[in-house]
Amino acid sequence: MASNGSTSKASPPPQGIYVPSPTFFVAEGSASYNQTSPPLDLETQSKHSLFLVEGGVKGLVLLGSTGEAIFIKPEERVQLLKSQRKTLDDAGFKDRPIIAGTATQNIDDTLQLIQESKDAGAEYAMVLSPGYFAPATSQTGIKNWFTAVADQSVIPVMIYHYPGVTNNLYIAPATFEKLAAHPNIVGTKLSHGIIDDQALIAASPNIDHEHFYVFTGLGQNLLPVLAIGGVAAIDGLAGVFPRVVVRLFDLFNESLAKGMGKNDIAEMRLLQFRICEGEKLVARWGVVGMKEACDRVWGLGSRTGGRLPLAGGFEEGDQEWSKWSKVFDGLKELEEKFKSEGSRH
Repeated sequence: MASNGSTSKASPPPQGIYVPSPTFFVAEGSASYNQTSPPLDLETQSKHSLFLVEGGVKGLVLLGSTGEAIFIKPEERVQLLKSQRKTLDDAGFKDRPIIAGTATQNIDDTLQLIQESKDAGAEYAMVLSPGYFAPATSQTGIKNWFTAVADQSVIPVMIYHYPGVTNNLYIAPATFEKLAAHPNIVGTKLSHGIIDDQALIAASPNIDHEHFYVFTGLGQNLLPVLAIGGVAAIDGLAGVFPRVVVRLFDLFNESLAKGMGKNDIAEMRLLQFRICEGEKLVARWGVVGMKEACDRVWGLGSRTGGRLPLAGGFEEGDQEWSKWSKVFDGLKELEEKFKSEGSRH
């Protein structure tokens, strides 16, 4: 919903755990494989999407950094979004929104991607901050850039703040306070570990937190971010172990509602510890690590199924995975335990 001069505020996405889904490509050796630009593997994409929502994930973030958006052709964006919206709808998950990433520097290009994403079935746009000229970009420039996008966007906008891929562009909490007042800006994904800045946004009395949601992009920060006012996470590890991450989110909210006790805190701390162990792989290897884990743990996709320069998976193969296998075997057991206990969703 674009603002178009209206003072009505767009609604943020439902609170819960979201996954920045990897984009799956056909594996090396298949008939349609092309080393330079392997085609999309929409069958695996759909299997993974259903695996996530059946595990309690509230919605999907497609074509973000983990989705290798910078390698995806325009027509492929449309195919991917349409296919996953149809997959969710056909399986009875019409209530699970799709958030589409945009990673452009130009406002007009960003607006075009947003329009195409809406037409393909996305309900929200996660807009990456423009970091090419980061050292020379002022906070006023950032505010005006996002305001121009939000003024014209046909769907609600979330600010994607990821200094690691935007030339270390910094968005100050005071800038977030100003942008959070925009009727068509409904939240942010904070993919950094600056916990004091996260608190200055998520706990700010100058922000309407019914309209503007703070998601951490790091599952290893989920419990502390919930404690300071964040609503949840858009988290990579949840792409492999959705029930594990969702369980921590549920435990926090359930214990908060009934009155949090020492046993609740101890259980949440232990679960956060287990999540942090697994997140080390995501922090080190990003989408390469996620695809490796999806393949090795669940047989989903191909660990070598990427586009250059990310094609090929772990360079050291089994030797590298052996560093992570004990932690991931334990998380798999935990995921299966939670599944056997029955879904709350």
